[in-house]
Amino acid sequence: MVKLSVLYLHGNISTYLYIFVINIIIMALNKLSPETLEKAAGMLKALAHPVRISILGSLEDGRKRTVTEIHKQLGIGQSTASHHLVILKDRGVLSCKREGKNIYYYLKYEKLKDLLVDIGECCGD
Repeated sequence: MVKLSVLYLHGNISTYLYIFVINIIIMALNKLSPETLEKAAGMLKALAHPVRISILGSLEDGRKRTVTEIHKQLGIGQSTASHHLVILKDRGVLSCKREGKNIYYYLKYEKLKDLLVDIGECCGD
């Protein structure tokens, strides 16, 4: 399994992701409804940022994490982490669950792990 923190260091990940997304959309055109394609495009657009890819990488182990845990793990500001978590949640990539004062974020679909691995393999040396 390719760790996403390594992906961030190799080339322009947004360019690779964009090409990957276009290929997925082309393959799916005959199989998916326009509404489903719009949702998929929104999700993939949300993934087209190095910080958001790193956030998904921090969640790929299946554990639920708070914004504090994520920002500390990735070494980014808490407001930056919050901003990107909202985008990922609004686009249907992440879900969250409130427990007391904490909000825990997690991957909404387990299949996203496979997508991340595929992207890593496409971008690897």
